[in-house]
Amino acid sequence: MNTYQSIRDALSHALVRDDTAVIFGEDVAFGGVFRCTMGLAEEFGRERVFNTPLSEQGIVGFGIGIAAMGHTSIAEIQFADYIYPAFDQIVNEAAKFRYRSGGQYHVGGLTIRTPTMSVGHGGLYHSQSPEGFFMGAAGVKVVIPRSPIQAKGLLLASIRDPNPVIFMEPKILYRSAVEQVPIDDFELPIGRADVLIAGSDLTLLTWGTPLYHCETALHMLASPPPQVSRHVPESLRGAKVELIDLRTILPWDVETVVESVNRTGRLVIVHEAGLTAGAGAEIAATVQKKCFLKLDAPVKRITGWDTPVPLQYEKFYIPDAIRILDGIVETLIY
Repeated sequence: MNTYQSIRDALSHALVRDDTAVIFGEDVAFGGVFRCTMGLAEEFGRERVFNTPLSEQGIVGFGIGIAAMGHTSIAEIQFADYIYPAFDQIVNEAAKFRYRSGGQYHVGGLTIRTPTMSVGHGGLYHSQSPEGFFMGAAGVKVVIPRSPIQAKGLLLASIRDPNPVIFMEPKILYRSAVEQVPIDDFELPIGRADVLIAGSDLTLLTWGTPLYHCETALHMLASPPPQVSRHVPESLRGAKVELIDLRTILPWDVETVVESVNRTGRLVIVHEAGLTAGAGAEIAATVQKKCFLKLDAPVKRITGWDTPVPLQYEKFYIPDAIRILDGIVETLIY
């Protein structure tokens, strides 16, 4: 399966296993913009998979309401860029529901799916990465998968988690990768990072689409192509870099990241959102506090620029393999 197919498969399992589960959003009944709900309305009926008015605040508010009444509520925001009208409902209502009642009632059955990150030409209204805006919203979880297997396992875990979850799907990955995905029902743990490559010289931390740019950068570090070879000192080409996919942005896996940085002494964080107040800022502050005496270099952040995502030059906005390679080299030789 590719990623959109694995998400569709996960949603089908959720509807089969849970009679209270419903899916709703703008255009989901005919499959959605990215076809992640294709055929579900015909299979499960339009009382369980249905379109809503074009109102993100209304979509999330409705989801909170039916989740509070005991339903499994799976809402879709068509693009993460459009989640801002629902910000009040998410941060002031969904996140605080359990707390304000002293645990007597909750909206743990609410999952908000939304496509995120850049596609190369989406520009200022279709390529944003708003995950960092929710890091201060205690009471919600934020999950970003990197691949078809991850998408299915993490989505099913999100739907069944006892807390409201924002599940952000990197849209450029919907059709860019294929994996052998188990057709059975399975879950992957929320709140736990995934160490893809073990290393001892530097920790490279990312999530979503930039993970693949990080892999390319590591290949270039080991065997630099002619046009960049002069920028990579010979002594660094055997560096062992530990690559970590954070997967869950809130709550993020402090233990795994801190353990890694205490071993490697160096941390490079990569994300598509802008530098200022991005998720990397919170991670860097925590690592600086917990790993201060073990750090051999300042924590490096490689991110989008502090501008709106541009239309014509979007590919210059996102952190590509060359920028990541430069950051790794700079941190290793510090």
